[in-house]
Amino acid sequence: MSVLEQDPTTDLADEASKPWYRQFWFWFVFSPLIYIVIMCSVTVTIALKGADDVIIDNYYKEGRMINQALEQDKRAKALGLTGDLSFDRTTGEIALTIANPPTDATLMPEHLLLMMGHPVKAAKDQLITLVAIAPGKYRGELITEPDYSWYLTLYPIKDIDLRKEAPWSLSGEINFRAAEKTRLAPRVN
Repeated sequence: MSVLEQDPTTDLADEASKPWYRQFWFWFVFSPLIYIVIMCSVTVTIALKGADDVIIDNYYKEGRMINQALEQDKRAKALGLTGDLSFDRTTGEIALTIANPPTDATLMPEHLLLMMGHPVKAAKDQLITLVAIAPGKYRGELITEPDYSWYLTLYPIKDIDLRKEAPWSLSGEINFRAAEKTRLAPRVN
């Protein structure tokens, strides 16, 4: 038998004797499936690592907190509290001036807590303790330099876990692209 006249059964025998990973039909059938599994894994990883922090898990608890916050806002309005908050992003200093501060030490303690909430990424949120330097005047330090828009809430407490027991709260927003000062006031009209 000449070299030109090969037996077709030997080609099949050679193909069958190859290991599975060298078989053409294996890769022809399984390549799209392997590609899909890899792409699904990548998609799930991206979805889990880049999850949106805006959505909350416990609606009942958040609803109760909203009612508590409304009560705190009503008390702040009854006390006539407002605050002017200014940020120096170069030095990281925060200055707060409370208009008409009450003389009661329980309503105006030595430390206030400023919650700076990022509208999209909870990992960027900051809790800043403001320390009294004079009646109605407080100072604090930024943890990181903020940018864009932020939601602000001020409590007369030192620990965030005590925010339910806070006698009042003031709220506001700031867009650092447009300003470095804002007014904090009760949300109740």
